[in-house]
Amino acid sequence: MPTPTVHHQPFGAAHPRTDVEVWTLDSGTGVRAEILTYGGILHSLTVPDTAGAAGPVVRSLAGLDDYTGKNPFFGALIGRFANRIAHGAFTLDGTTHHIPATDRGHALHGGPDGFHTRLWQATGHITEDAAVLRLTLHSPDGDMGFPGALDVTVTYTLDTRGTLALDYRAVTDRPTVVNLTNHAYFNLTADDDILGHTLQVDADRYLPVDEDGIPQGPAADVRGTPFDLTAPRTLGERIALPDEQLRTAGGFDHCWIVREPVPAEDLRRAARLTAPDAARIMEVWTTEPGIQVYTANQLDGSLSGPAGRRHDRHSSICLETQHLPDSPNRPDHPSTVLRPGEAAHSRTEFRFPHLARSRP
Repeated sequence: MPTPTVHHQPFGAAHPRTDVEVWTLDSGTGVRAEILTYGGILHSLTVPDTAGAAGPVVRSLAGLDDYTGKNPFFGALIGRFANRIAHGAFTLDGTTHHIPATDRGHALHGGPDGFHTRLWQATGHITEDAAVLRLTLHSPDGDMGFPGALDVTVTYTLDTRGTLALDYRAVTDRPTVVNLTNHAYFNLTADDDILGHTLQVDADRYLPVDEDGIPQGPAADVRGTPFDLTAPRTLGERIALPDEQLRTAGGFDHCWIVREPVPAEDLRRAARLTAPDAARIMEVWTTEPGIQVYTANQLDGSLSGPAGRRHDRHSSICLETQHLPDSPNRPDHPSTVLRPGEAAHSRTEFRFPHLARSRP
């Protein structure tokens, strides 16, 4: 019977910030995750392939200085509001709120001091079939311009099947908006890019965006476009197609609207990512209505991982489950408003179905 374990230690013991810890969750079946208390960052996720050889499936940075310095949200928990808010402003109950604009005049991922820069409080424990890490954070009223004090809990759970789940929960003392996600960069191989990976997205509609990444209008049908990933498609071939949306973004940086399950609150599969040799497969299941697919279009090799591996353009892919971008300004989008007495809750699971067929 596999025995999950949890342990923690200082991250970068020689670093002045000795308050940052790395927590290791081990499934007991070959899958292991490392999470930092700084930013709630998924620093490492190791998964065996079909032959049993373990290897990393997320890209990480070399050390704490890299994470605390300017970087494109590597592995971090994102809040208060994932994705973009147009012009850094929204109106709630007649009052307009302003969020620092950090991306082409728009607010991105909660502002410059969003949850990806915070020190989260951590507690860990094990159950009969899982290793669990509970992270908590208090965001005061007015934080980054958002109204209301917000208390957030994100729970990482790694079970003996090798599934890594993230449960997000938030409560507030004043009406506010909230949209939480994780910004891990995935690559299921030792290859330098993800262009040979295949991706399937279980969605019939996506949001076309303008040159600033803001939705242009209503969702569009994927049929007849490069965004039709209803069947597995090779990423390199897809993002090379002649299309103005792809040209402007440099690849995929778009939100797909995931097909509704029945009942609506159930988990639904959002995406399936497969390595070129199919030795590793990852499925993303979620209760969220959207998934932002980002093919690391802006990475330029200036950052590298612990072994010196450079993070170049298209070296990885982000699969960010979330509500739709700019929802506070879009009444046609599912609401992201949270009021006192309510709780915002979502769950996302990263499953590795190849593990089941590789076991004897």
